[in-house]
Amino acid sequence: MFIHKIDEDVSLKLQEMRDAERIFELTDTSRDYLREWLPWLDFTTKLQDTKDFIQSGSSNFVEGKSLGAVIIYKGEIVGIGGFNNINHANKTAYIGYWLGQEYQGNGIMTRVAKALTDYALTELKLNKVEIRVAAENHKSRSIPERLGYTQEGTIRQAEWLYDRYVDHVVYGMLADEWM
Repeated sequence: MFIHKIDEDVSLKLQEMRDAERIFELTDTSRDYLREWLPWLDFTTKLQDTKDFIQSGSSNFVEGKSLGAVIIYKGEIVGIGGFNNINHANKTAYIGYWLGQEYQGNGIMTRVAKALTDYALTELKLNKVEIRVAAENHKSRSIPERLGYTQEGTIRQAEWLYDRYVDHVVYGMLADEWM
């Protein structure tokens, strides 16, 4: 079981099936907000979709391919954060995250991204962590920028978001650059 206490208010815990209802509820209540930047909302329309996501994530965690954690803030699940992919051959992890709309503006995600970066580079002994963000998603872009990540470039039309392509800005942190 993966549990990582970040501070008095925030921790990460490996997603479990018993978290499915809360994750789906949080997804559903923040659906319009999240839909602006996340491509999977139209494929998560019922509780079973969330359960399938957790099951897939659990299998990938056991195989060392990813880490899907719930973000717990003051005792309540408020979002998801983790490594969408861990590439052991290249010693690189790719951070992904989302937070329920009502929990924005508390510095939660910056703390989560910092803890994940530290975990990847110090505990997992990886060489690089990447965060890819839609170019126009300024709130999300501020997180790697705040943490001192290097903006490495832009991938044009990297993702289809319902009715349009969006570019991704790639941010990277190398182990020898980390605090």
